[in-house]
Amino acid sequence: MDDKDTKQDFLFGKINYTILLIGIGVIALGFILMSGGGSDDPNVYSDAIFNFRRIRLAPTTVLIGFGITVYAILKNPKKA
Repeated sequence: MDDKDTKQDFLFGKINYTILLIGIGVIALGFILMSGGGSDDPNVYSDAIFNFRRIRLAPTTVLIGFGITVYAILKNPKKA
């Protein structure tokens, strides 16, 4: 047996994994942006949960992250 025969090829290339990790990081950032905004006292209402960051920015960031991960999966690793 030759080294070429026993060499295991990965499904994706290095660039695919790099883009995938970036996408996962963007998704995590979106969920971090979504967190917080609650009140320590359950009897007190807080409008902070409805601010721009939690309603528009965070979900858009998560969707962009999912788009990046889909691109990383679909990108052909054979092309540079």
